[in-house]
Amino acid sequence: MGVRLSRLIRCVFILLLGFGLFDTERCEAQAASADPVVVLGDTLAAACAQNSVDFSQALTLRNAQAFSRLTAAARSTLLKRFALLDKPGQARTERDPSGALTVFCATPEVTTEMRIGKPEAHDNLVYLPLVVRSAEDKSGESARRVTMGLVREDGRWKLLSLGLLLLDIPALGEEWDRAEIKTNEEDAIASMKKLAAAIETYRKTYTRLPDTLEMLGPARGGAKAERAGLVEEELAVGKKNGYAFRYVVVGAGTLGAPAKYELAAIPLEYGRTGLRSFFQDDAGVTHAADRQGSVGSSLDPKLE
Repeated sequence: MGVRLSRLIRCVFILLLGFGLFDTERCEAQAASADPVVVLGDTLAAACAQNSVDFSQALTLRNAQAFSRLTAAARSTLLKRFALLDKPGQARTERDPSGALTVFCATPEVTTEMRIGKPEAHDNLVYLPLVVRSAEDKSGESARRVTMGLVREDGRWKLLSLGLLLLDIPALGEEWDRAEIKTNEEDAIASMKKLAAAIETYRKTYTRLPDTLEMLGPARGGAKAERAGLVEEELAVGKKNGYAFRYVVVGAGTLGAPAKYELAAIPLEYGRTGLRSFFQDDAGVTHAADRQGSVGSSLDPKLE
């Protein structure tokens, strides 16, 4: 109540100074944006809830632009690092008698407590001590301490650093893209092997090749030729972990042993979710090459 009253008092002074503000909610919003403790609290709450839109409001223009270009997985990774939780949680804030602000982030498994200390201001910079621990840990053994840096940009406080590290999302984005590309490519190879095994199982069971990948998908009411229950829904749809999968039957028909097929895996977003395209020819040999996002072929180098 005291915090809200102080904001209203500040708004009254702004009104008296003739800044033209005329509504209480707007006054409170502007006063809150001028309080680095409130800004950091709102940012931690957004990270807790995995709310990318609200979180981006606390980023500098350069970081906000880079954040918007991150893949959904990379944005989620960044938010998880802030809340130190693997799942989205429910956030609430609480002021103690001394005025210190604490953000609680609750999931079904655990509740994280993030206590923001007294800010230390230096011109357009402010540093805030942050203590993060499990709410169940009364001894403080699990506590982690870090200093958060904020910078004033266009009259608002924005995240600048975590401890001694500057928050450089463009650089992080490049690093995460490289790591994600490697993981996605490995997953794509594994998925192609899984699809090939499922196709052969389907051939043995129904004495023909499936017409589409969808026919390999989860069974509804018991396995049958239309939905054989051999792969998960993502692979049946043909999209998983940043790659699209294409299946083509080749040869005279789909009946019997003579029928053959080809499989291909293509990055959904070239340069972000993958670089190499993968191709399994009708002899079952897998090829890989950087095709700039286009479909591979049997002329590509064999996958070692």
